[in-house]
Amino acid sequence: MRLGTAVLLPALRHPVVPAQQLANIDCGRDSWGGRRLSLGDYVPRTGHEWGAPCRRLTGEHSFVRMATLATLMALGLAFTDVLVDALMVENGKPLGLTGAFQSVQWGAITVASILVGELGGYLAEHRRLHAAFFIAACFPLVSFLMAALFVRAAPARKEREEFRITWRAIRKALAEREIWVVGGFIFFWTFSPSFGPALLYYQTDVLHFSQQFIGHLGALAAVAGVVGALIYAPLSRLVPLRRLINLSIGVGVVGTLAYLFYEGPVSALIIDVVFGCVGMTTQLAFLDLAAKSCPRHIEATFFALLMSIYNGGTQISQNIGGRLYDSFGYTPLVLISTAFTALAWVLVPMVRIDHIEAKAKRAEMPTI
Repeated sequence: MRLGTAVLLPALRHPVVPAQQLANIDCGRDSWGGRRLSLGDYVPRTGHEWGAPCRRLTGEHSFVRMATLATLMALGLAFTDVLVDALMVENGKPLGLTGAFQSVQWGAITVASILVGELGGYLAEHRRLHAAFFIAACFPLVSFLMAALFVRAAPARKEREEFRITWRAIRKALAEREIWVVGGFIFFWTFSPSFGPALLYYQTDVLHFSQQFIGHLGALAAVAGVVGALIYAPLSRLVPLRRLINLSIGVGVVGTLAYLFYEGPVSALIIDVVFGCVGMTTQLAFLDLAAKSCPRHIEATFFALLMSIYNGGTQISQNIGGRLYDSFGYTPLVLISTAFTALAWVLVPMVRIDHIEAKAKRAEMPTI
């Protein structure tokens, strides 16, 4: 068995991705030598034996050790992500710029993903693993220097006083209806059965797209996503959030139905590019709602909680979408997903988005 070279570049990818890829492969005890894994054993060979130099680089690790290393990297990324989101919410909410800040944030993330894909592909093709890990190790250092030199925070209160204020804010937020309704609304929106993973099988097995063409579609959709992020920044300041949410649901319904016409390279190109752009603006509208609904003093904690709900709903959606695709096929899956997306309109009046936005605007300006 041979695995793709992407597995060899975990530092250039989200660490959970290679861990899941390895965990889902059952090669038996004998083929893994007592269930021990060497990354170098799975480098595609092109007339040369690449396993030995890769073993010197990566060494042999048990599955438990690989999972531990991947988990530690994931925890580091998650902790950093929470801190960045905390800066975004705490500074953007008083200024009314959570939408604009998230547009910049997600635009940068998407651009970085495109660059990492290109650079990772080049390094994998030329087997420059030392350079790959060295480059990946430099970026946390850059982030550390930027945080040390440019991030400024107000002087903290005494530890006991800060704990009391935080604990009171958490109890008050949990006792209110607002945060629970927003969390449920976000979960229902992301829970809509996704045909994302199923689409890959449809592209490969039914439409017979090449992996290279599928990769090009993904790259173009990512570029369109950057455009969508740039569009949302001014929209978030000009259009009320409730209207943006309603428009997002409507666009989601139309965009999902458009996949019924996903029948060849031309239609796939048009639909993926257009949906890549509008999909980003839709995502940012719901993330903006989450940011604006976070209570004061505990913005980072509750935004992380809402993002956990968002990500959890997405994962469940993909699982259910894959099962529906296996049971009913592509067209029924698209129709079911469209129906669930449209049902989100029914929940909009319960969320009181206008009240959340007005409350966010009344927040005090941060003291510097």
